Amino acid sequence: MTTNVVWFRNDLRVADHAPLLEACKRANDLGEKVLPVFIFDPDWFGKTAFGFSRVSRSRGRFFLESINDLSRQLEQLGGKLHLLMGETASVLADLSEKAGVRSVLCHHEVASEEMKIEEAARSRLTDLAVDLVAFPATTMVDWMNPPFEVSETPEVFTKFRRLVEKRGVFSPPLPPPKSVDGSFEAISGEVTISEIQAMDWFPDCAVPSQDEKASLYRGGVVAGELRLQHYLWDTDALSRYKETRNGMLEVDDSSKLSAWLAFGCLSAKQVMSEVDRYEIERVKNDSTYWLKFELLWRDFFLFMSAKHGSKLYRSGGLQGREIPWNQDDRHFDAWKFGRTGYPLVDANMRELFQSGYMSNRGRQNVASFLTKNLGLDWRLGAEWFESRLIDHDPSLNYGNWNYAAGIGNDAREYRWFNINKQAVAYDPDGKYVRHWLPELRQVSTEWIHRPWAMNQSLQESSRCVIGVDYPEPIVDLFHSAEVNKKRYAVASGNRQHHAQQELLKF
Repeated sequence: MTTNVVWFRNDLRVADHAPLLEACKRANDLGEKVLPVFIFDPDWFGKTAFGFSRVSRSRGRFFLESINDLSRQLEQLGGKLHLLMGETASVLADLSEKAGVRSVLCHHEVASEEMKIEEAARSRLTDLAVDLVAFPATTMVDWMNPPFEVSETPEVFTKFRRLVEKRGVFSPPLPPPKSVDGSFEAISGEVTISEIQAMDWFPDCAVPSQDEKASLYRGGVVAGELRLQHYLWDTDALSRYKETRNGMLEVDDSSKLSAWLAFGCLSAKQVMSEVDRYEIERVKNDSTYWLKFELLWRDFFLFMSAKHGSKLYRSGGLQGREIPWNQDDRHFDAWKFGRTGYPLVDANMRELFQSGYMSNRGRQNVASFLTKNLGLDWRLGAEWFESRLIDHDPSLNYGNWNYAAGIGNDAREYRWFNINKQAVAYDPDGKYVRHWLPELRQVSTEWIHRPWAMNQSLQESSRCVIGVDYPEPIVDLFHSAEVNKKRYAVASGNRQHHAQQELLKF
């Protein structure tokens, strides 16, 4: 009997899942078997270019919880998730030979490494006369009927948004299948979650965080749906989103849905559909629109990734602007572990290290500080985020870092964040900083964001002696920004000169 493999990737759900729905349709119409699989590819758990672990323990825990939840979802429909391990193309080829596979169905992914895995699998399967059917990536914008060709995707978000919104209604999420064929009892080479955990693929030296946001993140559809229910219907926090979205401390300052979107426990269309229902049944205002606005940013970065491919990851970014980055391990370690002497930066970096989360406002500030004040290679920051963030998505993470570093599309010319000003604007009473920096908890609000300015007596009475209990600032904020601005100017001049030289060839 012919078998259709459903290859789960970053789409760990049964609803709004076109490959699974198609496989189940073939089972009902043609009597073919359905074989859901997830492949643990060792490359996914390897090292980044700068040597960071790709998956921290907190992200790994969320991931395995999501796999377990997917397994339960399939069992409730009568199916079974089969867990395999190895190089993806080889695993799929071996499985196809053993199980009489007609086709492998999956969601297409737009990030360049994921595309390479997909193409390698397609090549191996083609040799075996097995089709690899990749359904469009899971965005709100319909890839089969977009308002523009992918190659012509606008480089500026505002134009992208206007064209998408002009198109009007988004297609609704797909329903889950009514049942899934579970006739495959076991497959040679299957592994268990316990065996994966025993491999210790999630090296991590972080101290477990007691922060409420850290405990919020439990992987799987059930946890994602509970969070969506809480944020919209239980608390009406969505109705205040535009006013609270820049908050960094409170759990309901923002939706906190990004991790479930990154692993595909929830799809963007499912979230959009629920927001639409909320607007009909509760309230429609600027805040409800603004969450949709942020979901469109997600789509924008995915389309940019599909359009530009590996350019997103090169030193000069999408612009090809080669900046002579500093090489300073001491400064990078200070940034990485929250010891820069700037409380807002340090609090955000310690939150990331301990919990695997950082607010969007925090991400913008620490990225600006790394590139515009420390003058360090943006890829160091992007890879550290890749290693630490529970909600890491390559297209979104690297797209945002391109933007923050001033080398991406839609980036303003040398835009940097005044950390001192940002701290006063978004943490005026210092609650966020005190939460993550215990050494500053007795510092008064007047000095909380500039503890270095306290005299010796105030430092001693606050039990925060600068250089002893808390570090001195590692750079002068304004001087360092001016120095790096000149680097950017030189890089821009070189890029323009190179472009002119290219034109002279014709």
